[in-house]
Amino acid sequence: MNARIKNTEHWLQAWKHRLLWLFLLCISLSGCSLPSNENRSVSTALGVDEAKATRLGKSIVPRAEKYPGLSGVHPLPNPLDAFASRVLLIRQAEQTLDVQYYIWHADMTGTLLMKELLDASNRGVRVRLLLDDNGIYGIDNELAALNEHPNFEIRLFNPFVVRNPKWLGNITHFSRLNRRMHNKSMTADNMLTIAGGRNVGDSYFGASDGTLYSDLDVLLAGPVVKEVSNDFDRYWASQSSYPAERILPDAAPNVLNQFMKQASNLEQDSEASDYIRAIRKSDFITDLLSGPLKLEWTTICMVSDDPTKGLGQHKPEGLLTQQLREVLGVPQKEVTLISAYFVPTSSGVEAFSKMTERGVHVRVLTNSLGATDVPVVHAAYSKYRKKLLQSGVRLFESHSLQQNQEQDLDTRPPGSSAISLHAKTFSIDDKQVFVGSFNFDPRSINLNTELGFVIDSPNLAQKISDVIDGEIPVNTYEVQLNDEGELTWVEQQGDEHIYHDTEPQSNALTRTWINLLSNLPIEWLL
Repeated sequence: MNARIKNTEHWLQAWKHRLLWLFLLCISLSGCSLPSNENRSVSTALGVDEAKATRLGKSIVPRAEKYPGLSGVHPLPNPLDAFASRVLLIRQAEQTLDVQYYIWHADMTGTLLMKELLDASNRGVRVRLLLDDNGIYGIDNELAALNEHPNFEIRLFNPFVVRNPKWLGNITHFSRLNRRMHNKSMTADNMLTIAGGRNVGDSYFGASDGTLYSDLDVLLAGPVVKEVSNDFDRYWASQSSYPAERILPDAAPNVLNQFMKQASNLEQDSEASDYIRAIRKSDFITDLLSGPLKLEWTTICMVSDDPTKGLGQHKPEGLLTQQLREVLGVPQKEVTLISAYFVPTSSGVEAFSKMTERGVHVRVLTNSLGATDVPVVHAAYSKYRKKLLQSGVRLFESHSLQQNQEQDLDTRPPGSSAISLHAKTFSIDDKQVFVGSFNFDPRSINLNTELGFVIDSPNLAQKISDVIDGEIPVNTYEVQLNDEGELTWVEQQGDEHIYHDTEPQSNALTRTWINLLSNLPIEWLL
């Protein structure tokens, strides 16, 4: 008995020490406040006259003048083209590069793109790089060194004061740090912009042996580029964007020299050299270099969250969702939605139900449990499937590429083992298309800032429908209700239909875990 009492006392004493340590940690972290954001440098996008005088301006302006009031668009579904177009855009810039991303990985493509930005700054191009601080890991030293370059300025959105490990900041500053900048754009000389769903990293550009992301970007020209530049300026000047030198520790000596050496070594690596050669052979690169850039000129409306959303201080009219409703109006015939992370919520289910009641054909393509890279989001989505199907919505879930290794290399680079859907796009009535960073989930609606474009293009809308029509026979399960009202997943293999009574590519433990998560009150976080 005495031994048991002593063990209990020892256990209580240990927990007292842990709680005291946690209390002291919280107190110390609460004192880790953000630095002042006053007296920052002031800069804006390149002026119209200066932009027209650049190489890009001399190439784009004459084309744009043939289509007054319209903007040019070229879709970039191919991951190699998406990377190559960014490289070329950086290399063509003469005056300015404004770059905004949620995630920037320190892998092969991330390093090579960062080197291109450094090369541009060395030839006199002003580079402004705005990164969400939640999406960068292990590159504080390099970013601090780049920020010291006279032509290279970096700001961090909603930064973490505690740099390692960052998650400690969530203990005392969760309400702020839970709000992230999810926008993605790259603009050269205020003349051409690449925007869409891709972050920067090997998984997004088809250069990984692991999971790859199937995504969509667009290359934009014309008046909409000025809107993107103005939007970048307001994010750059927002109270959530902090100069890197006020957040990051001082750079170690010779960091840039070491970075350039690392990038040079990467270029000589066999995997990277094969990848670079594949990019050079791209028809899209040839088209860009030789001049006949294939653009569709049409009406394009940019929609963007007010950056004050990062502080929870936004007004309803400043939300992307409100702007979308005003631009799109009421669908009449068809809605085709592709969303990697699809959590419709009760209000979304109600909205889809009203559409189908009016005779609107609604199709949704999202990730299956076997393909998703964020199972907790799938858990939140899964509880709405029956209601969506009962309302008449058709649901399709993309399965892992592992079952379809014969897929074309344009969409599956050699060596990849799986593809996870990452695109965020939808078409309305076969005439309007949305492309951007916005996921159909509570996080995109309420917490993250987002950027996107509504494009009047029956041609692009048809391409999106073709994607689903082409994916359905070989790469998706259609989720249906059987005669007992239970879920079943229908897989097509040639002329044969295979029916699954449980989530394909999953085991009992995973399904139990997903079911548990689906009952937790965490939907607002996802």
